[in-house]
Amino acid sequence: MTEPLTSAPVLETERLTLRGPLQSDLAEFTRFLTSSPRMQAQGETGSKEEAWFGFLIGIGHWQWHGFGFFTLVERGQGLPIGRVGLLKHSSWPEVELAWHLFEGAEGKGYATEAGQAVRSWAYQTHGFNQLVSYIDCDNHRSQAVAKRLRAKTDGTRADHDPEAEVWKHLPEPI
Repeated sequence: MTEPLTSAPVLETERLTLRGPLQSDLAEFTRFLTSSPRMQAQGETGSKEEAWFGFLIGIGHWQWHGFGFFTLVERGQGLPIGRVGLLKHSSWPEVELAWHLFEGAEGKGYATEAGQAVRSWAYQTHGFNQLVSYIDCDNHRSQAVAKRLRAKTDGTRADHDPEAEVWKHLPEPI
């Protein structure tokens, strides 16, 4: 099925198309969650069932909040290379700008490029004046992305995840 599963808009950057999830994206997301070396190194791999539920939760975010994860594809291509978007779980105090790239897409600036687009969209469309990123203290690559997005941390830890620092994004788009 190639029909969108959400009402997500399509955002375009210089190199990327950010779109809502399609059923066909589940296979790549499942592969990432169940067997990614990065997920294994962080002790965060999941089962196929957990990937299924995670994928559906992402769709539910769009239905419930009007925002969620965008699927990233290189312009003119079709294979997903990652997800960047906004999350707001029931017990979280703020909306999170989050990202994860699939193998082969890291180190090319895609997370920063997509993060800038999603952040601008969030501020313009939803009127947010604050976004945060919850980043594991040992995840130096994500911390580098946050710094390129001009987010800052004072070392405060997330209540829902004591291993994660709260990174605050500036209210104005870059």
